[in-house]
Amino acid sequence: MRPPIIGRMCGRYVHPDAAAIEREWHVGRDDGNPFARRFNVSPTATVPVLRADSRTGALGLAGARWGLVPHWWKQATPPKLAFNARAEEAAAKPMWRQAYRGARCLVPAEGWYEWRVTEHVDRATGEVRRFKQPFYIHRADARPFCFAGLMSLWRAPGVDEGALSCALLTRRAAGPAAEVHDRMPVVLPTDAFAAWTDPHLTDAARVAALIAEHARTDFAFYPVSTRVNNARNEGPELVAPV
Repeated sequence: MRPPIIGRMCGRYVHPDAAAIEREWHVGRDDGNPFARRFNVSPTATVPVLRADSRTGALGLAGARWGLVPHWWKQATPPKLAFNARAEEAAAKPMWRQAYRGARCLVPAEGWYEWRVTEHVDRATGEVRRFKQPFYIHRADARPFCFAGLMSLWRAPGVDEGALSCALLTRRAAGPAAEVHDRMPVVLPTDAFAAWTDPHLTDAARVAALIAEHARTDFAFYPVSTRVNNARNEGPELVAPV
C-alpha cells in the first residue's frame, strides 16, 4: 500500500441534482434553487445543504456558500480556507464553535476526490517521475450520502440580507479511504440526520459522541483522470475510472 497524502483534504466533490436529493431524503426546497448535478465542486461555490426547520425540525434543501463565514465576521471579504473544519478542534476554535454547538447541517454528495503521490516511468527517458494521482471516493452501491456540515448566516457590511455559508467537518481517515489520504469528511447515515441537525443539541461532548458513534467509513475508491485537477473542468467523464 502506498502512503497516503498528509495535509489539507476534501477540496473537491460531486453533488447530486436537486431532484435526486429530494427523492433520496424526501425533502422540499427552501429557496427554489434547481441545483444541477456537478462533478467538480470547489470552495466558494454555492452548494446544496439540508437544514432543519427551527419550528418543525423537518429538513429543507437550501443553497449555501462552501466556505463558512461566521456571523461575527466584520470584513467585507470572507475568510480564506474556511471550507473544512477539523472535528477534533471545532468545539474550541472561534471560527467553528458556535456552528458546532447549534448550527449544523448536512451536505449531500455522491463522492469526493483525493490525491495520492504515485510513481510512473517516463517511456521516452526511462526516468521515474512522481505525480499526484486523483482518486474518486464513493459508496460501493453508488448511492448519495451526506457530509456532516456546519453553517452560518452572515450579513456583509452594508448589506441587509444574510447569506448562508457552510463548511465540511473532517476526521482522521479510516477504512479504505485511509489508503488515499490521512483525513476524510465526516459522513453520517440517514438515521443520524435528526440528531445532527437538532438545534437544541448544544453540548459539544454529545456532538462529538454523535460523530464517533455514527461516522461512516465504508467507502470504495478508484483512480480518475487528472482533468479533475482543473476546477473549470466539469462533466461525468471526471468520475470515469482510468
